Amino acid sequence: MGKRKIKLACISDLHLGTYGCQAKAINQYLKSIEPEVLVLNGDIIDIWQFSKNYWPDSHMKVLQRILRMASKGTRVVYLTGNHDELLRKFSGFKLGRIEIANKLLLNLDGKKAWFFHGDVFDVTMKHSKWLAKLGAMGYDTLIHLNSAVNFMSRKIGKGPVSLSKKIKSGVKKAIQFMDDFEQTAIDLAIDKGYDYVVCGHIHQPQKRLATTANGQTLYLNSGDWIENRSYLEYNQSNWTLGYFQPEEESKDLIDNETEFEPFEPQKLLESILHA
Repeated sequence: MGKRKIKLACISDLHLGTYGCQAKAINQYLKSIEPEVLVLNGDIIDIWQFSKNYWPDSHMKVLQRILRMASKGTRVVYLTGNHDELLRKFSGFKLGRIEIANKLLLNLDGKKAWFFHGDVFDVTMKHSKWLAKLGAMGYDTLIHLNSAVNFMSRKIGKGPVSLSKKIKSGVKKAIQFMDDFEQTAIDLAIDKGYDYVVCGHIHQPQKRLATTANGQTLYLNSGDWIENRSYLEYNQSNWTLGYFQPEEESKDLIDNETEFEPFEPQKLLESILHA
């Protein structure tokens, strides 16, 4: 099956380097598209929880896939998030078709699109970063537990469940936070005259046209690749919010290994710079 040629793809919150990351599904999705622009909207590599003892080949293959896409003509924009905030000191860095930034403004068929991760709205991030990091560790533990629960659920013929979604949906403060997050992004986008505002951070996929007394904007959130496997695509003047379904729903899901040569950083760097 050939790759789908599209104008732009946006994914966020991959959390590479954590147990919950669905790296093989990410790689399958990236294999299926050929975008002119790929926006990585924050929390791509989870530096908060990064451990030298856990970095599977499937996670490295995602990075290789992204570099390969850049070498073949895709503009790759890595927008920093809170879990990869150490990269913010490199904002403005460009290497061939790859660039690092804190935000991105694009003209899409005459309309203005504003991309940023969204953690700037998070009070916990501003004033209690240690609490946010503790919460991230707890979330990863919950994902571990969820995997075990779903294993047993499949054994008895039941469908998968999401413990974290059930917890979040039952906590009024979590719901209020997401609502406040979206409204803040919407109000700012309308105030700045942006037609589209595209965020990540809250792991809540969304596409909705918002209207206030001051104007209108399309709010978009690319969700995450821990639970939702969600993505945003822009093509032919339209936005699509999609949920990727891997070719196989199995822990033994293996990408086509023969597609990658042995990882040679220098060779890859040269292909990016001279493509």
